[in-house]
This record gives sequence, C-alpha cells and structure tokens, in this order.
Amino acid sequence: MAGEDPDTIRAEFGRAVNMTAAELETWLDTEESRSVGQKSGGSGESTGHESGRRIVQLLRTRKGDLTDDDLAHMRKVHGYVARHLAQEPGKADLETSAWRYSLKNWGHDPLKKT
Repeated sequence: MAGEDPDTIRAEFGRAVNMTAAELETWLDTEESRSVGQKSGGSGESTGHESGRRIVQLLRTRKGDLTDDDLAHMRKVHGYVARHLAQEPGKADLETSAWRYSLKNWGHDPLKKT
C-alpha cells in the first residue's frame, strides 16, 4: 500500500482485534454472530461475518506473507472497530447487544478484559 507503513497498519489492527483466531472462529459459528449485520449480494452472510472469516485468516498469516489486499482489509477492520466503539449504546445490557455482536464479528469484544 503506497505511502502507508505496513508496521503501523499491523499495529493498529492488533489493537483493534482483541480476539484470537480460535475465539473468533468459535464466535462465528454461533447463531448470535449470524444474527447481526448488513447482508448483501444474496449470500445470506453479513459483511461483518464475512470480514470475521477473513480476520481469522489474517491472524494465522505470517507477517511476511501479508499482501497489499490483506493490509487494506486490516486498515478497514481498524477503522470499523474505531467507529463502532465510538457509537457505544447507552443501555445497561451490552453483553447481548447487537452492538457487541457486530464488533465481535470484526474481531473485537468490547467486554473482553485484556
């Protein structure tokens, strides 16, 4: 990606994605994961769910094997998580909220203790 530092992109992605590949894979197999997000293209899969599957692959890809397309998706993930976190709903039960479920599809669990 011309003009962008891959190390910065990977670092931002690493801060945005706080779930392991195994945690995310397990989450993506749940009904809750499939219940949220915008669906397009007639596949029945939401954009976030599809992104989650790609994130699992990215988490398992060695640094030297990342392509420009991979880095572009990592930037997209960081941007989505940052924007979505800023929209935290004011309700008490975040644990089962669509907001949390959507973030988890993108690899970020806002309730996960680091």
